[in-house]
Formats: sequence, C-alpha cells, structure tokens
Amino acid sequence: MNLPNKLTIARICIVPFFLVALLAQDYIGLHYFWALILFAAASYTDRLDGKIARKTNQITDFGKFMDPLADKILVLSALVCFVQFGLADSWVVVIILAREFMVTGIRLIAAENGRVLAANKWGKAKTVSQVVAITAVLLFQFLLELVRDGILPEFTVFGSDGAFILTWLGSFLVLISAVFAVVSGMIYLMQNIQLIDTTK
Repeated sequence: MNLPNKLTIARICIVPFFLVALLAQDYIGLHYFWALILFAAASYTDRLDGKIARKTNQITDFGKFMDPLADKILVLSALVCFVQFGLADSWVVVIILAREFMVTGIRLIAAENGRVLAANKWGKAKTVSQVVAITAVLLFQFLLELVRDGILPEFTVFGSDGAFILTWLGSFLVLISAVFAVVSGMIYLMQNIQLIDTTK
C-alpha cells in the first residue's frame, strides 16, 4: 500500500478518537478543543494524500474510491454529533446524508461496470465547504467552552449575545455546505446519468 492510501486509512482511524473527544464532554476537559485538533489533523491528511498521489503519480483505484469515502465518514460523523448537540438542524444534515447515499450508489453501480469514479471539482468544493463549516463550529464551541469555564469573559457580537451569534453562524455555515452538497450531487448525477439503466 502506497503512502497516499495509508494516509487515507489513517484518516478513517482518527474518526473514533475524534468522536470520543467530541462526545465525552463529561469526562474530557475542553473536549471541543481536542475534537478540533483531531478533526484538523484528519482533514489535513486529505489534502496531503491527494497532493502526494498527484506529485508522485501514485493515483490508484483504491485511492479514488476510499479517499472520498473517508471524507464522508469523517464529515458525517461530525454532523450527526452536531445534531445531537443542537449545533446543526437535522433537516440540513439529512439533505447532506441523502446526497452522499446517492453519490455512493452511483459509484457502486459504476464499480459493477468496471469503472471507478473519482471526485470531481464540485465534489471537492463541497468537501471544502463542509470542512470549513465543521472546523468553524468546533472553534466557536471551543471559545464558548472557555467562556463557560471562566477562562474567557462573556462577550457580545454587534451588541448581541456572543453564544447565540457564534452558534447561529456555525449553523449557517453548515447550511451553506448543504447547498454545495445539493449542487455537486445534481452535477454528479447528470454527469453519470448514463450509468442508470431504467429499463432493468
């Protein structure tokens, strides 16, 4: 297994530790901070494995299939937890989930026909928007965690409660990422519509 594929596997392996840090708020101090660090590390492996694969010409079918799958596992794990914490609307996350199931279904159909579909530029833009949104939510909640622990003083944003504004802004960024998900999903479907044989 080459280095880019090892980095992809490493990203998947980080997910359980990320979930423990995110969900163990009663057991881990500053748990949003540790969740942010782990999410940032996992996200960086995504950037790094693609860069290495292109530079060293180590692009493989395994990487084309597993790299976007690893992204989905990481991102969807975070978003589902956000719903539990009230940091994202459930309907927004359902839209993102539906898009991912649809694209994965198309990839599976392509695989049955001996083809491996790599992520296109719209899919990559979608992933970037999701990573930015999740990183922002984790960062905002870390700042609010510092306020709750008395490390930082309470603050306002444009005269409004800081906690409300940061939580709202995080939810809005997740909504924007859902828009990217819908647009990229429709483009992906149109580009590969020939794979869906409605006569069978």
